Amino acid sequence: MSDKKEKTFKFLIVGGGIAGVTCVEQLSSQIQSADVALITAGPHIKAVTNYKQVSKTLEEFDVEEQPSSVLEEKFPNLTVIHSAVKALHTQSHSVETADGRVFGYEKLCICSGGRPKLLTQDNPYVLGIRDTDSAQEFQKRLSSAKRIVVVGNGGIALELVYEVEGCEVIWAVKDKAIGNTFFDAGAAQFLVPLLDAVKPERAVPCKRTRYTTEETAVGSSHTFTADRNLRGCGSGPTESGSALGPDWHEGIVLQGAEQVSRRVSVEYQCEVEKIFTSEELLSSPRQTLRTDTVGTWPVYIQLTNGKTFGCDFIVSATGVVPNTEPFLHGNNFALADDGGLQVDDHMMTSEPDVYAAGDVCTACWEHSPMWQQMRLWTQARQMGWYAGRCMAAHVLSELIELDFCFELFSHITKFFNYKVVLLGKFNGQGLGPDQELLVRCTKGVEYVKVVLSGGRMVGAVLIGDTDLEETFENLILNQMDLTPYRDELLNPNIDIEDYFD
Repeated sequence: MSDKKEKTFKFLIVGGGIAGVTCVEQLSSQIQSADVALITAGPHIKAVTNYKQVSKTLEEFDVEEQPSSVLEEKFPNLTVIHSAVKALHTQSHSVETADGRVFGYEKLCICSGGRPKLLTQDNPYVLGIRDTDSAQEFQKRLSSAKRIVVVGNGGIALELVYEVEGCEVIWAVKDKAIGNTFFDAGAAQFLVPLLDAVKPERAVPCKRTRYTTEETAVGSSHTFTADRNLRGCGSGPTESGSALGPDWHEGIVLQGAEQVSRRVSVEYQCEVEKIFTSEELLSSPRQTLRTDTVGTWPVYIQLTNGKTFGCDFIVSATGVVPNTEPFLHGNNFALADDGGLQVDDHMMTSEPDVYAAGDVCTACWEHSPMWQQMRLWTQARQMGWYAGRCMAAHVLSELIELDFCFELFSHITKFFNYKVVLLGKFNGQGLGPDQELLVRCTKGVEYVKVVLSGGRMVGAVLIGDTDLEETFENLILNQMDLTPYRDELLNPNIDIEDYFD
């Protein structure tokens, strides 16, 4: 490495995704005289637009891909450096880029995000969807596909399976129900019929305090067929690296080669045993195959439930791992169990003057009882914003307390065209047997679940336009004893908002 630093910046941020860009915006506006630099591999950055504070902790926003020049025009004190990072030298406070330049820093924030946890590396028939480049590659491959296999049960898998048209989809999930990351089996049962686009009847809300769900046997599958037209337009410019926006599938046509609108088969409680080509299949011992698969598909996937499917390609949507390369070599970062850079309640890593935010880091402070880290857009924005505030506060010798956004977990998203709001310990995370669930479900309209512990509300899942999020947020935050109101809490005939006003 050349010892000659091209320039030393007061603040250097690595990563042009939401966390990095939000951190840059916060720093550039707080200390307008400071030299700020953003190192990003692609020509575009991810910007938050149409930001709306829905309640104390809930926020909605769009993610827009913009040329980095937009950011430079907005902040005259900002320099954008277009290159990947080759190495970090924490002792000399310098970053080496892939094109051989070296930049110094006083304070550094690593916002390099996560990378897809691919089923297998370097297989041309396995596609991970993480950034706009891979989403466009998926669109291109899908246009000539008759059958694909989607492996995974997170947000991208949920959106993908619902949006794809004109192509048979085999969906392999390792859990007993779909969407395990975001909701329980009850919510999954509410959403599953939407894979079949027959309009559900409007039912009368049923009030009940507990529910049971029939467990799907290991190795069993569900098949749904539907007729639904999806219209879209070509997508905009591409970049590599930064994660997709929450509405990544809007504006690109996810259309396969078949005339049938939609056919989805869900294979529950199974994982991938093996992936092989038709040549390898013919020379291997006989597999349990569908009759139409032998020798006719480019790739085959064998699942742990004993079934093997042929398809045009496989989508690996099995989550992300923190993208800590190439920051670790030669440095002494403390890493969390999930591979993320450990950060304290000021977003600082174990290395001096190095902060981290977003998917690359793991929050290792003592969490509020109602908050947990999930690698989501909302938390990338919150962490980037808070990291920027902490970095500025440290330079200005100001005291700063942990931001209120870390008091209560809250997230708004959309699945299967329904608004989904998650609050607190929405799946009873870490509560053990000391929890009670109240559920109200109106088929095709709404699904409301409340998690109580010791008579107090600790979490909620709201699917549909329930308008309950602000009231429930307040009830979780103020920890009011709801025992006297328990039976009326989800009564559809009571305006709960007025009740607790």
